[in-house]
Amino acid sequence: MKIIDIDAIPINPRLAARNADQKVRFSGIDTQTIFRVKTDNGIVGYGDNRGHVQLAETRKAAYIDRNPVDLLYEALPAGLTGALYDVVGKHLETPAYKLMGRKVRDRVPVAAWTRPASPEDFAREIQRAAAEGYRIFKMHTCEHYDVLAQTRAAEEVAPAGFQIHYDFNHNRSLTAVLGLVRQLEQSPVMGFLEDPLNWRDLEGWRNLRAKTFLPILMHVPQLGGGPEMQHGCADLYMIGEGGIEVSLRRGFTCADMGLSTVIQLTGGTLCKALALHLGAVVPHVSHSVNLDDQYDEDVTGGRLEVDEGSSPVPGQPGLGVQVDENLLQRLAANPPTVLPRHLCVLHLPQGRRVYTPSMPDVTRLTGFAEGNIRDLRLEVWNDDGSDLFAQRFARVQEKGVVWE
Repeated sequence: MKIIDIDAIPINPRLAARNADQKVRFSGIDTQTIFRVKTDNGIVGYGDNRGHVQLAETRKAAYIDRNPVDLLYEALPAGLTGALYDVVGKHLETPAYKLMGRKVRDRVPVAAWTRPASPEDFAREIQRAAAEGYRIFKMHTCEHYDVLAQTRAAEEVAPAGFQIHYDFNHNRSLTAVLGLVRQLEQSPVMGFLEDPLNWRDLEGWRNLRAKTFLPILMHVPQLGGGPEMQHGCADLYMIGEGGIEVSLRRGFTCADMGLSTVIQLTGGTLCKALALHLGAVVPHVSHSVNLDDQYDEDVTGGRLEVDEGSSPVPGQPGLGVQVDENLLQRLAANPPTVLPRHLCVLHLPQGRRVYTPSMPDVTRLTGFAEGNIRDLRLEVWNDDGSDLFAQRFARVQEKGVVWE
């Protein structure tokens, strides 16, 4: 079996209807690339990942006439990796996980996801996720909203046992984080804290881990993972990105050291399927983070089941999900999202408002580290046709930043 063609097809799937009026907040999420690998025996494999990914002709030519088995452990885009596992699994009539290792679980815990949200939107998203069967929810914190207010909102609506996975963006100092962590660890919904500090601050990670009982997750170990594990930096390490070989190696190393992993592969149903196959063989998996819950359209025609917080590992050959070529072509023809004319309005706790033409840099504007201003919030003001909007828009275009 040899590869005879590879296509990288950009598509623009429609975002979930619940977010139709928040195009600015979800900018960039509604793009995917579908990889299609064809072989000389007539088998076709598919994979996807978030974003529009280009495959240079020179790189593509290097894969033609190769046995796809030779490429399974290369560091390739997640969509291409998925397509290779799909085509090899179909050829061998075996699920993709059997090409990765021994199966240790039939279902993998999965997390819902959203972009940084106001406390009110966050609460609605948690209710949505719980109704869909999720028990873990990941969200990046950001400088535009108060994480403690977000947490209080989550506490009011989350069912018993529901856990929040916060990503702290690896941009704070230990001093800026400690006060937040002391308050967050008192919340019954707090489950995981990802990247609370700069990745290079190994001593800070070790000190923070010693001071809190919250599980600490490291996304991209700068030294490869081994030194960070030996130094006692984190309780969990991210896998999924960087290729299957790296993910398996890090996942098994974590297991040998009594640590756990979180899988992150972001895209549609094909990408989630690849993550589930990886999760089937890695010994200690806390949960998998995907983006399939963000779309109302997918090239497979649907989403994988979520029930009691987990999804089943597909059992059919390859990735175990089928692509509808007609639907693929329709999604490829979808126009990209056009953002409305808008302003950003930052509401500060003592009543001042700051108008900016795009997402404001709060640390630059105020001097405070991310997460250290209580009760601030961001409002995205879409053009509503009013004279007031037109006046404010013109003023911001002239001044750049306007304080009121």
